[in-house]
Amino acid sequence: MEIILKEDIIGLGYKNDIVNVKSGYGRNYLIPQGKGVIASPMAKKILAENLKQQAHKLAAQKAAAEEKAAQLNGVALEIAAKVSATGQLYGSVGANQVAEELKKLGKEVDRKIITMKDAKTIGDFVALVHFHKEVTVEIPVKVVAENAAELKAAAEAEAAIKAAADAKKAAAEAAAAAEEAAEEVVDEQAPAVEEAPVEE
Repeated sequence: MEIILKEDIIGLGYKNDIVNVKSGYGRNYLIPQGKGVIASPMAKKILAENLKQQAHKLAAQKAAAEEKAAQLNGVALEIAAKVSATGQLYGSVGANQVAEELKKLGKEVDRKIITMKDAKTIGDFVALVHFHKEVTVEIPVKVVAENAAELKAAAEAEAAIKAAADAKKAAAEAAAAAEEAAEEVVDEQAPAVEEAPVEE
């Protein structure tokens, strides 16, 4: 069914967009919640008239959105998260953490207009900030290990233990080989015992 949205719904559309949705979603959620109305021919006509009258206001909204977007140009975030030894995050990094990091930089952005696939490992990701239907900003997000020093120390300790075990094993093998070689030398040097003739 066709619905005219009354407000922005990230992932579906923006205010005054006409979108196609499943009947159940439209009738049971969007319309009762006041987030949309059925796109009847009359409703579409009213929408077109309203948009014509609001053209100036919409242009101002877009300009304001572009101004906000300009403040985020060149912003790149680095978010520290607790990581297991296997490189998996305890939990995940998503829109909430991006909004918090932006706030620390003095840039207030509503987490509801941020979309980002939840990061479950360390690495590089991209968060999208939807200021307006025609104004979206990409923010690079680098997820790093909060306990990097601990992980590095643990990895180094593990490597040292393994190296020590390998050295011990090599020494044991060398000692066993030397012992075997010494036994062979002893066997070669031992005089052959002559058998005494059997008396008849």
